[in-house]
Amino acid sequence: MATCPPYPTPPTGPTGGALRHAHWWQKRWVRYGALSTLLALSGLVILALVREQTGTEGFLVGLGLAILPVPLLVASFRWLDRVEPGPWRNLLFSFAWGACAAALIAIVANSFATRWIATATADPSHADTLGATVIAPVVEEMAKAAAVLLVFLFRRRDFTGMVDGVVIAGVTATGFAFTENILYLGTAFGTDQLSGDSGIASVTAATFFVRVIMSPFAHPLFTVLTGIGFGIAALSGERQHVRRVLLPLSGLLLAMGMHALWNGSSAFGEFGFFAVYAAFMVPAFGLLTWLVIWTRQRELRTVREELPAYVVAGWLTPGEPFVLGSMRARRMARQYARRRGGRAAARGVAQYEAYATSLAFLRHRGRRGRAGADFVVRERELLHELWLRRELARPALEQAGAAQAWSAYGYGAPVPVYWPAYGQPYGPRYGAAPYPAYNPYRT
Repeated sequence: MATCPPYPTPPTGPTGGALRHAHWWQKRWVRYGALSTLLALSGLVILALVREQTGTEGFLVGLGLAILPVPLLVASFRWLDRVEPGPWRNLLFSFAWGACAAALIAIVANSFATRWIATATADPSHADTLGATVIAPVVEEMAKAAAVLLVFLFRRRDFTGMVDGVVIAGVTATGFAFTENILYLGTAFGTDQLSGDSGIASVTAATFFVRVIMSPFAHPLFTVLTGIGFGIAALSGERQHVRRVLLPLSGLLLAMGMHALWNGSSAFGEFGFFAVYAAFMVPAFGLLTWLVIWTRQRELRTVREELPAYVVAGWLTPGEPFVLGSMRARRMARQYARRRGGRAAARGVAQYEAYATSLAFLRHRGRRGRAGADFVVRERELLHELWLRRELARPALEQAGAAQAWSAYGYGAPVPVYWPAYGQPYGPRYGAAPYPAYNPYRT
């Protein structure tokens, strides 16, 4: 099979013309500034609206209670993303979008739709029921899905599979539920202040039990279905346009349906909520948890299967693919680096692990014919980052490999590996320059 040149060739065409400068609105700092301003304004407006409905004291009580599940949920999604951790800026954007922009859209749209239905039908109770079971699921899930879509479109390198979709969607929904819980808990506290109730019998305690203890995963569970659709679409080829559109839409429709079922559970009788919770929510949560963990294990297997090609080319040591394919070994390598060189060394090892994982996923997509046209450029970037950190990371990885006893897999003491094109040994020393980036998938 013919391959491309080792390095990308310069673009052809006229060279004497003047370069076109990007317009001011195309500059990165302008886009970041506009997005930050939008989120900040949304946050101020949603803060004013919630405080107006709950009062200052109710807002503070709701804030203190609503924030309790947030660290646990964010840590859970971050744990799922440990194989190929995405940048924190994506998570911060997702949470801010859910807590500010999506919550503002939902409050305004739901209130407007409910008032319009009540005016048109002259039946406020029917309007509230219809708004909760039909309007709210559609509006809220579309508002939350917007964050997933933005990351999918503008952070494509960070969005490479189903786990990325689950994490972005889950963190967005966590932010949305945080703001919604402030509203519900603050309103419940205001009701208790008027009625004089307190303790376990209060409306605040009941609301806290249902929304924070029993179902903190409700909103993340709905929106994760949308994230799975985007994640599978990210694995599709660039020319599979129909698949890349239908899969996210299907996930969004499933999210809306489950959300509507959850909101309408009270219409099924006195124990309708508990019936839906036991028959649908808990099994769905267990199934999705199993699916995401299974996907995480498959990603580790992909690392072990794809990286040996770079061992042959001289970029990695023989034991690295199996060390990098084990979360326990990765953690041991970071701990070893921290003991030897402090936090900076541990951070360098973590970066090495992340770049190696991205390289394995890139090669996996290329082998399946799903790599983009920039395969060579991206591969070269990742290999360059690995090469810059090799002296720092390899001792820690070798120590972790020895502790994991990789000899059971046939990878004991490193042995020289010969690259036929050069006839140079790449083994214990790795002193010579490595084989340059290449693309084995494009003829």
